[in-house]
Amino acid sequence: MNCPGDWPEEIVRVQSLSESGINAIPQKYIKPLESRPSTIVTSTDQNINIPLIDLQGIYGDDDNLRETMLSQVSEACREWGFFQVVNHGVDPDLMDRAREVWREFFHQPMEVKQGYANSPKTYEGYGSRLGVEKGAILDWSDYYFLHYLPCNLKDFNKWPALPSSLRDIITEYSAQVVRLGGVLLKILSINLGLKEDFLQNAFGGNDVGACLRVNFYPKCPQPDLTLGLSPHSDPGGMTFLLPDQHVPGLQVRRGDGWITVKPAPHAFIVNIGDQIQVMSNAIYRSVEHRVIVNSAKERVSLAYFYNPKSDLLIQPAKELVTPDKPALYQPMTFDEYRLYIRTKGPKGKSQLGESLKSPR
Repeated sequence: MNCPGDWPEEIVRVQSLSESGINAIPQKYIKPLESRPSTIVTSTDQNINIPLIDLQGIYGDDDNLRETMLSQVSEACREWGFFQVVNHGVDPDLMDRAREVWREFFHQPMEVKQGYANSPKTYEGYGSRLGVEKGAILDWSDYYFLHYLPCNLKDFNKWPALPSSLRDIITEYSAQVVRLGGVLLKILSINLGLKEDFLQNAFGGNDVGACLRVNFYPKCPQPDLTLGLSPHSDPGGMTFLLPDQHVPGLQVRRGDGWITVKPAPHAFIVNIGDQIQVMSNAIYRSVEHRVIVNSAKERVSLAYFYNPKSDLLIQPAKELVTPDKPALYQPMTFDEYRLYIRTKGPKGKSQLGESLKSPR
């Protein structure tokens, strides 16, 4: 399966649609009745939220704190696939600056943004759709996608030059998030009963992939008919989401319904990706999530994807495969795997079932 070099239809910027003052969204953004946020059950208990975990225990000398933190992360990975972390080591002021500099970018003149228009070949740059199926129903969002690691993929010419502070801020932010990714992989390895460097080595050691997708969800005149991002699980290893502090939108699958995540101040929302589900032989699970939109407020979020090296074979850890729990997935490189979502767009968790299930 190869990704085509261009989009199947003319690209329309959702922000331009929103700012044109339309009262009704175009047909190609209207979801089928069963997929609309207004017709799918969401939790009525406003107190339910994904787990909030203090990572201070990994940095200090308090064994009790450390054991509590390890247990909380383990439970969250097994039961939720999502959790929030505080005291994570990333500078809170830097988090705010990173979010706001991208908000400034999306409010640059259209001709500035169009200079970075992307293609489905790499997705790098300024985009407005995922997947290349002609006639697909689209999501109500624009985005910017860029590479940080490996170094040979990082191209500053593909990072916005305006605002002028963006490249420096995002370079510093990226370094701190990547460091946090290494800390979390160590925690997950320990909790799986593996050597603490197992997952890091399985990801490629220091030669991991790290890329950023900045999501811009413009105001929507009919938010009950569409979604900012359709249900999907993340195809990579682990995701660190810096959410909009003032406008909720992320919803996580829980049973037959959805829970709207309530972000804690200066927390990262962490979720397990498909590759860690594979490596853990489904002890940890990637979980579907989606994004709803808002009629009164725009929303900006930064999703940092911490991924395995693209050409490594990803498969269940041999230590986690037993006669009673055989390997659930066949080996596949991350490059091969992510072609599925880049070609078909977000499709729930179908890529795990269609791409990787081992023949039994």
